[in-house]
Amino acid sequence: MTPERVAADMAEDIDMAVHRHVEKLLRGYLAERRAELPALAQTFAAAVDTLSDFALRGGKRIRPTFAWWGWRAAGGEGTGTRAEAVLTAVSALELIQTCALVHDDLMDASELRRGHPTVHVRFTDAHRAGGWLGEPERFGMAAAILLGDLALAWADDMFTGAPLSDRMRGAARGPWLAMRAEMFAGQYLDVLAQAEGDESEERALGVARLKTAAYTVERPLHMGVALAGADEDTIAAVRAFGTDVGVAFQLRDDLLGVYGDTEVTGKPAGDDLREGKRTLLVSLGLGYADEAGRHADADLLRRALGDPGLTQETIQRVRDLLVEVGAVDELERRIEKLTVSAMAALDAAGLDEPGRTRLADLAIAATRRDR
Repeated sequence: MTPERVAADMAEDIDMAVHRHVEKLLRGYLAERRAELPALAQTFAAAVDTLSDFALRGGKRIRPTFAWWGWRAAGGEGTGTRAEAVLTAVSALELIQTCALVHDDLMDASELRRGHPTVHVRFTDAHRAGGWLGEPERFGMAAAILLGDLALAWADDMFTGAPLSDRMRGAARGPWLAMRAEMFAGQYLDVLAQAEGDESEERALGVARLKTAAYTVERPLHMGVALAGADEDTIAAVRAFGTDVGVAFQLRDDLLGVYGDTEVTGKPAGDDLREGKRTLLVSLGLGYADEAGRHADADLLRRALGDPGLTQETIQRVRDLLVEVGAVDELERRIEKLTVSAMAALDAAGLDEPGRTRLADLAIAATRRDR
């Protein structure tokens, strides 16, 4: 798609279809970058096609959507050259997400994402089908690392190349840099918790705060309102809203990781258990089971964590246990409490309409979703 066509499509009010505009920008940007690859790198271009397919297939575009409505809620306009520049800058968040998912799937040895084979699995299968030399899994791992890194590099390129004013670029640079570091810190805390077997609520919430809340909601919102020139009080209120919504989003994800329908979530049921995720749901379940003297049940849950051969029967026993000891009800209470506190912070921010209402709607959708 040519830049002229993209600009024409965005002449309509972006508010009406943020998701669609982000998709078009991403598609055009990825095609442009692929076309720049030299003739000698055409085999790599085929690998880039896999990355593009992964980035463009499915996805809710939550991050640029929160950023866009942060911009609008802080007084940013819905059409025109500034609005188009902002949309380009925040669309780069989807490439950050692509990097995170490709690497996360590799670290967790996940086989499915959005109902399709993960990137490292696709390259592992290609190696095996081609009868190539070496270990198929090692090749798949190498390809996923490289393509995830490429997504991160292109995210930076897309963000820095957006036609923002110097003031706007400077305002958004702080949250952009912080978001990247926080995302990687959260990823490290996640794998460290699995390695150490850390069952504490503190660690589980720390992972949720950094790995998900910061780069999914808080920092995208921070970027959006900063681009619009919001003052420090508004930024602080919006970040408080974003943090609470983001943590609640992750807690909902924890529930879906154990109870979600594979046909809806696109990931095998019980994957979080097989991967050994020390989520808050797991932490609460272990604590409540031990407090109730159900030590055999707590041991069952501990044995299930990180077991790649976990059976559906054992998964169902774990599900029942988490309900029986009250962990599921407690997680739902915490999601509700976070949602209430988020709405209070949103009310205190003094934001403009229609942005304020749309942010409230997004918060509800993020915390009560089924996928």
